Amino acid sequence: MYTIFGFYKFKQLKKISKLKDKLQNFIDDYKIKGTIIISPEGINGSISFLKKNTKQIKINLKKIFAITKFDNENISFNRFIPFHKGRVKVKKEVVPIGKRLKKKVKDNHLSPKEWNNFVLNKDTYIIDTRKDFEFRIGTFKRSINPKLNNFRDFSKYFKKFNKNSKIGMFCTGGIRCEKASDYLYNKGYKNVFQLKGGIINYLSKIKRKESLWKGECFVFDNRVSVNHSLNIGKYSICAGCREPISVKDKKSVKFEEGVSCPNCYNKSSIEQKKRFRMRQSQIDKAKKEKKDYMFKKIYK
Repeated sequence: MYTIFGFYKFKQLKKISKLKDKLQNFIDDYKIKGTIIISPEGINGSISFLKKNTKQIKINLKKIFAITKFDNENISFNRFIPFHKGRVKVKKEVVPIGKRLKKKVKDNHLSPKEWNNFVLNKDTYIIDTRKDFEFRIGTFKRSINPKLNNFRDFSKYFKKFNKNSKIGMFCTGGIRCEKASDYLYNKGYKNVFQLKGGIINYLSKIKRKESLWKGECFVFDNRVSVNHSLNIGKYSICAGCREPISVKDKKSVKFEEGVSCPNCYNKSSIEQKKRFRMRQSQIDKAKKEKKDYMFKKIYK
C-alpha cells in the first residue's frame, strides 16, 4: 500500500540550489515518486511512497525545511504508486499568478462544516478556481465555473464582483486558493474566504449524507479522479490531451486508445495523432512482452 501525501508551506526560502540537491537526495533514498516544487515564497508537494515510511518521511521533510508543521497537509492511500518519477522543481512561485504571496491580515479559512454553512447561504458566491475540465467531473453545489484555463487569468475574472461581495473559493488541496484569496484581499476584497485544505480535506472530513459535493475530484496523478471516499474514481485519462474521460467518452467514434477523445479529436493534428499511435504501439508491445512502459501502474 502507498501513501499519497500533499502538502504546502508559505515560507521564505534561501539557498534554493542547495535545498534542491538535498531534497533530491532524500527523494532518491526513500524511493519517493511525485513532485516537490520549491520557490523563494515556499513549498508545494504531491508525493507518494510506501505507507510504512509515512511517519519518518514527514519528520524528515520538516527537518529539511526547518519547520514544525506545514500550512496544510492531506493524506490518502492507494494500491499503486500514482507517479512515475520523483523530482524537485525550482520555480519563481509555488502557484503561478505573477505575484508573490503577502501575509493576510486575517485568517479566512473555513473548516468543512463551516464551508457547508457558507455554501448554503444564498448571499454568497462559490467560486471553483480549478480548470474547466476539473469542474466538469465534479464540484460543489451552487459553485460557479470561471472557465479559466490559466490560473493567471483569475484576477481579470474577479473584476466583475463588488468588493463587498461574500466570496468563497475552493481548489483541490488549498494552495491555489491561498494565492487567489491573498491577491484579492490585497486588492480590497475584504469578504473572501477559502475552504481549508481544499476538496481533498473536505471529502475526508464530511460524511457523504452531509456532503454538498457532487461528482468526483480530479487529481493530477495516475488515479485521475477520486470519489467521496478518496478511492479511485471511474474516470480515465486521454493520453492525447491529458484530460479526464468517462466510460461514455470511450464509446465515442472520436476515442482512440492513447491517441484522442471527444475533447481533443478536432484539436490535434494528423502528425500529432501519428506520433500518439506510435507511442501507443510501443506501450502495447511492452505490455505484451511484460516490460516496463509509460503510464504503468506499480502495485505493492
